[in-house]
Amino acid sequence: MYKRILAYLLFILVAVLIGSCSDVLSPANENINELEDMYNDASYAEGILANAYNLLPSNGWTFTDVATDNAVTNDNNAALRQMATGQWTADNYPLNQWQNSRAAIQYLNIFLANADQVQWADDDATKELFNNRLKGEAYGLRALFTYHLLRNHSGWTGGNQSGELLGIPIILEPQDKDSDFQTPRDTFEASMEQIYSDIESAGDLLPLDYGNVGSPGQLPDGFGSTNDDLGRFNRVFGDDGKQRMSGRIALAVKAKAALLAASPAYTAGTTTSWEDAANYAGELLQLNGGITGIAPEGDNWYNATDMASIGSGANPPEMIWRTNIGQSNALESQHFPPTLFGNGRINPTQSLVDAFPMANGYPIDHPNSNYDPTNPYQNRVALLNEYILVNGGTAGVNSTTIITAADGNTNDALNQVSTSTRTGYYMKKLLRQDVNLDPTSTNNQLHYNPRIRYTEIYLAYAEAANEAWGPNGTGSFGFSAYDVIEAIRARQGVDQPDQYMQNDITSTADMRELIRSVRRIELAFENFRFWDLRRWNMDLTVPADGVSIVNGNFNRVTVEPREYQPYMQFGPIPFDEVLKFGLEQNYGW
Repeated sequence: MYKRILAYLLFILVAVLIGSCSDVLSPANENINELEDMYNDASYAEGILANAYNLLPSNGWTFTDVATDNAVTNDNNAALRQMATGQWTADNYPLNQWQNSRAAIQYLNIFLANADQVQWADDDATKELFNNRLKGEAYGLRALFTYHLLRNHSGWTGGNQSGELLGIPIILEPQDKDSDFQTPRDTFEASMEQIYSDIESAGDLLPLDYGNVGSPGQLPDGFGSTNDDLGRFNRVFGDDGKQRMSGRIALAVKAKAALLAASPAYTAGTTTSWEDAANYAGELLQLNGGITGIAPEGDNWYNATDMASIGSGANPPEMIWRTNIGQSNALESQHFPPTLFGNGRINPTQSLVDAFPMANGYPIDHPNSNYDPTNPYQNRVALLNEYILVNGGTAGVNSTTIITAADGNTNDALNQVSTSTRTGYYMKKLLRQDVNLDPTSTNNQLHYNPRIRYTEIYLAYAEAANEAWGPNGTGSFGFSAYDVIEAIRARQGVDQPDQYMQNDITSTADMRELIRSVRRIELAFENFRFWDLRRWNMDLTVPADGVSIVNGNFNRVTVEPREYQPYMQFGPIPFDEVLKFGLEQNYGW
C-alpha cells in the first residue's frame, strides 16, 4: 500500500517541507498513481490517513526531563543535554515538531478533501459509515498535531509575554506546487479555535470507543436491528478500530489543549479559561466514573499486572490511548544501572527525590514530617522506591542491591564510569524489573508507550478546577480538585486520612503548590515537566542537583546548570522555515 502512494505523497510534501523550484516538484508521471486512483481503491485512500498516524510524535520516549530540574543524562552527546546547557538555537531544536506535524496535517488535508469520493464499500450504508468514521479520525488527528505545534512553537512577538501570541498558519486544504507558501502565522487564539472546531467535527463522526457488539439487540440507536446491521456495525466500529482516534481520545486532546491555553504563559492571548479547561477534562472523566475511575494500579501501568490484561487492542484501566504492545528489553538496556548490564542513562535529581512526600503525607521540609536527613529514604511514600532507584535500593530480576554512594566499590557508584549515575540516583519507573540483561540469560518482556493516560487528565482537571472553583469546588461534576489529589496521593502510599491535606491545604494557592508537586511525581520521565515549567512561568534555570554519599554522609551537589534565557519560555520556529516562508519568529529567537 505504501509503495503505491509514496511517490504521490512525496510530490506533495516536498512542496510543503522544502518549497523549492517547480522542476524539482515534477516527478515522472509513469512512476506515480494519480490522485483520482484513490477513489476506487480504499486501501490507497486509507494509506494517506495511515501516514498521518505514522507521524504521531509520541511513538518513542523523549525523556525531556533531562533538560529540566528533574533529571540529567550520562550521555555526553545527548541533544537535550546540549540544549539545556546553552546550545539551544532556532536551528538546533531537538524538540522541533514543525515539519513533522505540518507534514501530518498535509496528509490529513489531502484525505479530508477527497474522502467523500472514495468507494469505501460496495453498499451505500457501509460506505457512509466508513467515510464518516475515517473523516472523524482525520479531524481528531489534525487537532492533535495542531496541539503539538502550539505547545512546541507558539510564542509572543514581544518580550515579557507582550505583543501578540502567535500560533501556526492554519491551512485546511491540501497544498501543492502551485500553492502560496507565504501563509503567515495565525494567532494562538485562532489556532485554539481550530482545535476546538476539529474536535467537534471528530465527535460528530466517531464512536466514543471501538468494540464488537455481540447481538443485534445491543446495537446503538439508529444502527438497525438485523444480523446484517450487526455485521456492518462491527465491520466499521468493531475491534479492528481499537487504538485509532476515537471520540474518547478526541475529548482527551481537547482537555490537553485547553489546559495549555488556560495556563499563565498563554492566558493573556486566548479566551480559554480555567473553567473551560476544567469542564473539558471533567466531561471526559465523567465517562470514566468520576473520582471512582482512578485506576488503583495506574501509577505502575508498565508492570506485568496490567500487561497481562491487554489483548486485541484493549486498554487497561489507566490508558486512554497507547502504542502497540511488543516484546523488548531496549528500555532496560538503556536505563538499568551498570551492574544489571544497562547504560544508566536517566539520573533523577535530588530535587525530584525531595518532591516525594513522607508516608504521613507531609513534605520533607514540614515540621510534622519526621524527616531524618541522615536516613533520607526512610518512611517515604512508597512511590519513591517504585520510581527512583536510591542508594541501597533493589532492582532487576534478582532484586540486586544497588550502591550509588560515591565511596561505593561498584560501577553503579557516583561517577565511576561513563554509564554510572551523575546524581546518585537511577530511574526505575517505566522499567520492567523482570527483564534480565545478563548475556548468559537475556530475556524480553512486554512493553508499550502511553499516548494519553487517565492520570494526566485527572491532574488536568484538578489543576483547572482549583483555579476556577477553588480546592473544594466541583462545578457540575460532583468531585473537586481536593478529591482528585487526595485519591492520587492515597494511591502513592500516603497514610489515610491525609493529615497534611486536612490541616494545611486551605486555599487555592496551597492546592496549586500541591497539585504541581503531585503532577511532578506522577508524570515524571513522561515528557511533561519540560512543558509544565514553561506554561506555569516557572524558573527554568534551577540547576540539576544530586547527592554525594561518603561515609554515610549525604551532601547535596550541583550536577549540571540549566542555561535558559527568559525568551526560552517558548520554543522557536525553525530558522530555515522562517527564511523560506517569511514566518514571523517568536521573540528572542
